[in-house]
Amino acid sequence: MGTAEQRAMPEKDYRAILTDREKEIIRGEADVSDKYYYRVITRVRQKIEQLEEDLQVLDDNHDSLGDEMREVVCDDGQESED
Repeated sequence: MGTAEQRAMPEKDYRAILTDREKEIIRGEADVSDKYYYRVITRVRQKIEQLEEDLQVLDDNHDSLGDEMREVVCDDGQESED
């Protein structure tokens, strides 16, 4: 049996948690039923829960990736308003 050649995904096509479609739906830019909207919300919640395991893998197997993830996720992205 031959080996399957893997196609490389262009780096610009990688995503974090949300697909482009999920972003549209959550932003209210897509005309979907309430039932489908809440199904998407549930799916995103499940992805968030899976982050805990991903973070553990990063902590256990790489010197800095776990800290880098925490820095991005825990930063609220807002400058203080002094």
